[in-house]
Formats: sequence, structure tokens, C-alpha cells
Amino acid sequence: MTGAYRRAGVDVEAAAEAVALIRDLAGAASRPEVVDGVGGFAGLFRLPDGRLLAAGADDVGTKVEIARLMGRFDTVGIDLVAMCADDVVCTGAEPLFLLDYVVAERLVPEQVAALVAGIAEGCRRAGCALLGGETAEHPGHLAEGRFDLAGFCVGVVEEHALLGPHRVRPDDVLVGLRSSGLHSNGFSLVRRMVEEAPLDLLSTPEGLSRPLGEELLEPTLIYAPAIVEAARGGLVHAAAHITGGGLVENVPRALPEGLGAALDRSSWRPHEVFGFIHRNADVSEEEMFRTFNMGLGMVLVAPPERVDEVASVAATAGFEAAVVGRLTHEPGVWLG
Repeated sequence: MTGAYRRAGVDVEAAAEAVALIRDLAGAASRPEVVDGVGGFAGLFRLPDGRLLAAGADDVGTKVEIARLMGRFDTVGIDLVAMCADDVVCTGAEPLFLLDYVVAERLVPEQVAALVAGIAEGCRRAGCALLGGETAEHPGHLAEGRFDLAGFCVGVVEEHALLGPHRVRPDDVLVGLRSSGLHSNGFSLVRRMVEEAPLDLLSTPEGLSRPLGEELLEPTLIYAPAIVEAARGGLVHAAAHITGGGLVENVPRALPEGLGAALDRSSWRPHEVFGFIHRNADVSEEEMFRTFNMGLGMVLVAPPERVDEVASVAATAGFEAAVVGRLTHEPGVWLG
């Protein structure tokens, strides 16, 4: 990653190196039941009855700063559940429960209640339970008025129904599910754009159809129930949640070694907010696709003969779906 994202303070290469180091360390703290460890969309743990637990942890990133500046705390909890549950569901697992971690420089009861209300709403949309969590106050650690959120989600899947690269076939196609906008990635870059311009979060700038703050706080879509239904019906082989790293880095995580993806950019239209960032944040087109979801929050790998059924399941759940690409014998992601 080069350019604007690095200038905003995010070093994606360092993050990738950290994950590689963590993977080695995690390997020394394992059990025989561990099927897959650090680095996938979710870790897998085998149960004795032929099922697998799928578990993942995530946060909302610096989108929480936009919520703080806007004084609106009831939506980022939905983002938190989406980031966790939609990773877990990439294995085909049904999310069962979520644990949350809410930390603030100073606990303001009404603010905490609003944050947890968002988390509870996210769990309702994901079909999982909010099982518990931790609320902490960190004066002297966090700056005044700051807070953060993290979540930990666990799901279950029959081992024979596990989604992943092992099920992908060369003639499969890529089905994209439209996002609601930025979702919860790239906000360090977005905040730098807001600060340096500067931009008023309460005004509607040229190129957007609503106030900037409202656009940025649009909650992340929770695709989990639709993916679970499609997986149980045998309609999909793998899934990629398009989060940090964008389409370029996440789609390959759903593919086996030796296969790549050719995306047809004419098959979907990115939301206006992506064009706004491209024009105002000094971000190259290549970097946009490596940072943001660019209008696709989830990409499914499906047999061509099941595409209509996948689209029907998605539409019933309220999501827009379209064939957005095909597989290639050349690794990587190619934007056509």
C-alpha cells in the first residue's frame, strides 16, 4: 500500500507482516481440534459431533471517531456485529453469539446504552445472541471523550458444509452483494480528508446527496442470514467479506492456489461516496480498490447454474446481487 493511506497513518504492509508473525506464535498455542488458525476469515475448531466452531474478532476501526464528532452512538454497534458476523459466515457457519468490549475514557451511561443498543440491533439482524461482554473505563489511557469497540463472534457449521477455497471450481463465477457504502474500512484516510480540507460533517458537499456525516455513518450491512441460507442450500462454494484490503486483497482469500479473479467493473456501480473520496483525498484508483469495498460488501463464489438461486436468496433478504466476474488461471485480482 502506498500513497494516501500510508500518509493517513496506516501501514498495511506492517499489518500483513504482523499477521504472519502472529500465525507462527498461534501455532505454538494450539490443540488437536484446531482446523484452521490465524489468517482466514475465521478460525475453526472441530467438535466431536462432526461440526465446527467458527470464531472471529474485529472492531469498527476509526469510524468511531466520526460517531464521536457527530455525537451519534447508536449505529457503530451495528458495524461491529457486521464486521464480526460477516467474517464468521464466510465459512458457512451460522453466527450463534457475540461478546462485546466497550472501552471509554469516561463512562457516560447514556452513551454506553446507545452503543450497546446498536450492538443488540446488529445481533438481531445477524440472528445471533449478545451473550455478554466487558465495559471498561480507561482514564489517562484514552484521550478525553474517546471510546472504542471490539467484538468476538462464534458460529457453527457442519464440517461437510464448510465453505472455502477447497470447494471452488475453475468454472465458478463471482456474485457480488452490494454494500451500503463505506462500511467500516478506510476511515483513517477518510478522517484525514475531512481534517485537511476541512470538511463540515453536517453539510452536504458537492457530489453527495446527503450530509457528509450521515454518509460516513451509514451502517455496515449484515449479510449473515442470507449467506447461511445460501450455504445450506448448496448454492455457494466460498465467500469473501470485503473489508480491510478491499476487493484486491479479500477476494483471493476465498480462492485456491493457482486461481485468480477477473472483475467486470461495468457490472456494478460504486456509491457516490467512493467517487467523492477519490476526488477529494488524493487517492489513486488502484488504491481505492485496495482500501475500500467500492460498492461490493461480499463476494460469493458460486456455480454458474446456481446464480439465479443465489440472487433470489439475496433479494429476499433485501440485498442486491449481480454476477461481477469470473475465475482465471492467473492468480490475483484483475479489474476489467
